[in-house]
Amino acid sequence: MSEETGGKSRDDKVEALVVGAGPAGLAAAEVLSAGGLSVVVADAMPSVGRKFLMAGKSGLNLTKDEVGSAFRARFGDGSGAFVGAIETFGPEAVQDWARGLGEEVFTGTTGRVFPRAMKASPLLRRWMGRLAEQGVAVRTRWRWTGWDGAGFLFSTSDGEVRVSADVAVMALGGGSWARLGSDGVWAEVFEADGIARRGFEASNAGLRVKWSDHMVGFLGTPVKGTAFRADEVMSRGEWVISKRGIEGGGVYEVTRAVREGAALTLDLVPEWPVEDVVQKLSRPRGKMSVSNYLRKSLGLSTVQRALLMEWARPLPEGAALAALMKAVPVPVAGLFPLDEAISTAGGVAWEALDGFMLRARPGVFVAGEMLDWDAPTGGYLITGCLATGRAAAQQALAHRVISGPKVSQGVAQRRGSAPS
Repeated sequence: MSEETGGKSRDDKVEALVVGAGPAGLAAAEVLSAGGLSVVVADAMPSVGRKFLMAGKSGLNLTKDEVGSAFRARFGDGSGAFVGAIETFGPEAVQDWARGLGEEVFTGTTGRVFPRAMKASPLLRRWMGRLAEQGVAVRTRWRWTGWDGAGFLFSTSDGEVRVSADVAVMALGGGSWARLGSDGVWAEVFEADGIARRGFEASNAGLRVKWSDHMVGFLGTPVKGTAFRADEVMSRGEWVISKRGIEGGGVYEVTRAVREGAALTLDLVPEWPVEDVVQKLSRPRGKMSVSNYLRKSLGLSTVQRALLMEWARPLPEGAALAALMKAVPVPVAGLFPLDEAISTAGGVAWEALDGFMLRARPGVFVAGEMLDWDAPTGGYLITGCLATGRAAAQQALAHRVISGPKVSQGVAQRRGSAPS
């Protein structure tokens, strides 16, 4: 390692550099260090795994216990390399990995897999402990600002640091949740370098709906026992009425279809075919109000009846009303802001890559949400990040064997094998 006086700039040399300390970056570091390389992980935030920890607040849904073809079908876009990554490190492998860290997992009634602890912090502590045992060094408050030739430039509290690496995996996240470190600023640097990418779009995001005054009393109310449909996509998860619209797991699964132009409908009685609804509505209403009639005939909750009145008045009768119950039109006015999305679609284009390696920068690999793929919540996102991080690192190990270190042994000895 060489340093300029005054601590204003510094040159470091490492065997393997990982930029970004989320699930994809940490997964890459695990594989690289297990492969025998000295590894440095650099992250702009004061601590690692911030978005991972945020996901853990709602239980840390690690993966989905599904057969391979059904699991793969939930991922949009992606290349052959991406498909290979999630086939290699799919639901069973994720569960085995967690157990290997000493964290038992369980599968819920919907097939979603969680750690027994129902939070991310114990798993992350054990994971970081394993990485430390494997010699991985972590540098926080290191913000990547671009390239200097083949070197990586970082802004740190001690001044600018330039790092040269035999191989590097970049896992800087997508374009949402900037306060947790995933701000997408890297895209500007990639674009300036001529690396093809697709613009960020919100995924797993809330949908904007304009409410009338009579819905004010329902703000914050969870909605159960319904199903959203958008083209061929159906979601029966729970969701919430919020001031700006609708959000929650049940909404996030249809975000992509809505974003791509599909009309959204709400099935208030998903457990019954329309023929059964017609039969239940065939009983005379008598002097009952419409709301009370629907409650007694179909068991609609107060919030379900409120949504029907909000979105579908004036109500028809008979078979037309039964059909409406199965497909209440939802007047979506757009998606919540990009930075509030759980994840983002878009990122580094697959044509810019050879597998996971940047064609323009041999020896530099990309993983996680930086890549152009899309998936719903429900365990798919974390699995995709873990799988691509590992796959990128495995390709990096193979590349280093073929190409060899980038610097001569004499230079490596003068600089040191890892930054201090």
